[in-house]
Amino acid sequence: MAVSPKDPERIVVEGQQEVLERLPFSDTRDFEDARRGFLGARTPNAITNDEGTVVWDNDTYDFLTGDAPDTVNPSLWRQSKLVAEQGLYEVVEGIYQVRGFDLANVSFIEGDEGVIVLDPLVTKETAAAALELYREHRGDRPVTGVIYTHPHVDHFGGVKGVTTQEDVDAGRVTIIAPAGFTEHAASENVYAGTAMARRSAYMFGAALARGPRGAVGAGLGQTVSTGEITLIAPTLDVRHTGQEEVVDGVRMVFQSAPGTEAPVEILVYFPDHRALCAAEDATHTLHNLLTLRGALVRDAHAWSQYLTETIDLWAGEAEVVFASHHWPTWGKDRIREFLDTQRDLYAYLHDQTLRLINQGWTGIEIAEELRLPPALENAWNARGYYGSVSHDIKAIYQRYMGWFDGNPAHLWQHPPVAQGQRYVKLAGGADAIVEAAREAYEEGDYRWAAEILSHVVFAEQGHAAARELLADTFEQLGYGIENGIWRNFFLSGATELRDGSFGTPTVAASADVVSALTPGLLFDAIAIQIDGPAAWDERLTIDVVLTDLDERYRLRLSNGALTYTTAQQSDEADATLTATKVSLPALALGGVTAEKLASAGIELSGDATVLSRLASVLDPGDPDFAIVTPDKD
Repeated sequence: MAVSPKDPERIVVEGQQEVLERLPFSDTRDFEDARRGFLGARTPNAITNDEGTVVWDNDTYDFLTGDAPDTVNPSLWRQSKLVAEQGLYEVVEGIYQVRGFDLANVSFIEGDEGVIVLDPLVTKETAAAALELYREHRGDRPVTGVIYTHPHVDHFGGVKGVTTQEDVDAGRVTIIAPAGFTEHAASENVYAGTAMARRSAYMFGAALARGPRGAVGAGLGQTVSTGEITLIAPTLDVRHTGQEEVVDGVRMVFQSAPGTEAPVEILVYFPDHRALCAAEDATHTLHNLLTLRGALVRDAHAWSQYLTETIDLWAGEAEVVFASHHWPTWGKDRIREFLDTQRDLYAYLHDQTLRLINQGWTGIEIAEELRLPPALENAWNARGYYGSVSHDIKAIYQRYMGWFDGNPAHLWQHPPVAQGQRYVKLAGGADAIVEAAREAYEEGDYRWAAEILSHVVFAEQGHAAARELLADTFEQLGYGIENGIWRNFFLSGATELRDGSFGTPTVAASADVVSALTPGLLFDAIAIQIDGPAAWDERLTIDVVLTDLDERYRLRLSNGALTYTTAQQSDEADATLTATKVSLPALALGGVTAEKLASAGIELSGDATVLSRLASVLDPGDPDFAIVTPDKD
């Protein structure tokens, strides 16, 4: 039986009032900007797939009106109201955006014959619906180009909703992306893809009911759509800042900004429109330096330096800045203020964190004490709706210092279950801890209540009172927090403690993404699934011959590790697979049997038992793994 959300406690309500008094809510310029250029909306805005399943419904956020309820931080409520605005908007003549159709925006730049699509959302269904809305108001223009600003799924996954592989192969559509895009897009969603997708379900509140006591948004956008993720490889690489390209008469000048919000990223200036697309390097929030779903730590220092370069290149010329999320900023003075704030934000966090690191502070200590200067604290575009000062500081610490804080007591700690058992014993039993946690809860010290209750849940998973109180605690933390994804994490944790695991609603490692892997990356994706102990005594070799690429790989399983080489081998492999680049992904899509490989067009010769031996030691990721409990219910 599902447990109804609880009311906010007094200390949470008082905290919301403090936010209202402290921040400049009288500044309504963002609301004016978010509605500027509105041409029309999709009504209703429930988007379905071919089977009729709803994959996106922005109308479920219609509750975001009026003043913030006590269950939502007023600053996050303000941001969510802005992000929930949906429809087609004119940025400047010739450039249009559809917002409120997915986590990101999709932009349309009109050319001589058709339209260039910039960042086509997460799934093909939402991208197709956005294109349909654009055409409804601007005419049935053919798509002549696509730009991916960076290799995160909300910026490429909907590409097959706006174009086809056939049109790209025929040269009718140019796809532009930063050099290295495909490798990063594929590897990020495959290597640790199962874990990232599971944590993303928490991050974006995928299983939360939408409403004042549940999901209100993620700060960057509302959430992610749940349709089909697609990918078409780029045909034109951006390799350096200042590179100029013309597609369908549209002039573009690119800035390369690797290592900022993504491993590779490009900003795009449209000189004929005096319009700058800042991709995801300058948006209306403090961004993540380490996203809570997991990723490589981003470089705050490089981020600030690239934004300085952006300012030097175009701040004196651009008349509008728009991005892959949120709403545009118009006017040279406001553009300069916006970009300066974003640049200074990352520079300040980076430099001050390092200053304190060099004075012996740890990441947790710095995150607890470091405050932004008033000018940044009161800038709406610097608020921590998606990234946060707290977890970004810890990311900077991790980038430079790693996981270890230098204290030997933290060098070899017990894992969570063993820690929990020992803390419970130390404290005089689980019931004693729960009672202490209840006192902390009543005093409003939810952080401490969560800390000690988690030990009980991991030590004695069946302790119902601990689970119930921990769920209540997470709920209060979620109600009060400004950061959208922190709220989703807390409320998702409460949901799973009460109702059990909700799994992974959206899986990024789609067939298209796997198909984009290079042979080496694909073999790596298989190697990650090897159950090492089960394969300790297994020895086998497989040659993979790719006839269309004239390439040959030797895969070797030994000592529990699957490795590969392209060097010529003197001995014969146990088995040989003859395939093409197009058919090879069948190996990573559950096809390690002779029958499935044959159906994919892969020819097997040699010892056929090699495949079953390899399959017997594969241990794929679990999209339902436990997060707030030690193991699945």
